[in-house]
Amino acid sequence: MIITFIHRIGWFIGLVLLQVLILNNVHIAGYATPFLYIYFILKFSSGTSRNELMLWAFFFGLTIDIFADTPGMNAAATVFLAFLRPSLLRLFTPRDTLDSIIPSFKTMGIAPFLKYTIASVFVHSLTLLTIEFFSFSSILLLLLRVVSCTLLTVTCIIAVEGIRR
Repeated sequence: MIITFIHRIGWFIGLVLLQVLILNNVHIAGYATPFLYIYFILKFSSGTSRNELMLWAFFFGLTIDIFADTPGMNAAATVFLAFLRPSLLRLFTPRDTLDSIIPSFKTMGIAPFLKYTIASVFVHSLTLLTIEFFSFSSILLLLLRVVSCTLLTVTCIIAVEGIRR
């Protein structure tokens, strides 16, 4: 139990520093910014309660908001992702798996993990960028940013997942 908590705190600190110091300054073609910090939420065990997950997501998003000077936007998007995560995981997890798994290529398989990751990142990017835009007047620009951020973030998550193997 304590080892799991220390492991989570290490990932928390590492991903916050990576996101705030490096990835928030990456803007490919002015549209795509990777949101690698949501990898933290995606990798929780499927047996984790929704309340615990939402609490971790809130503090993670709030920490990113404090350093990025975005008033609650990341916290709202990560809590929304944490709220939907159990449903998304049930949707894409093969039926014959054990009750409690940690989502990865090895435990879920490549195709289900990719579908789960793409859906989760899309939901997070759509929520975050809709809050940021706060208008549907330029819906095409919003959708372009959502799709480009989703593709870049999924690529980064696949790279991290490949390195962790």
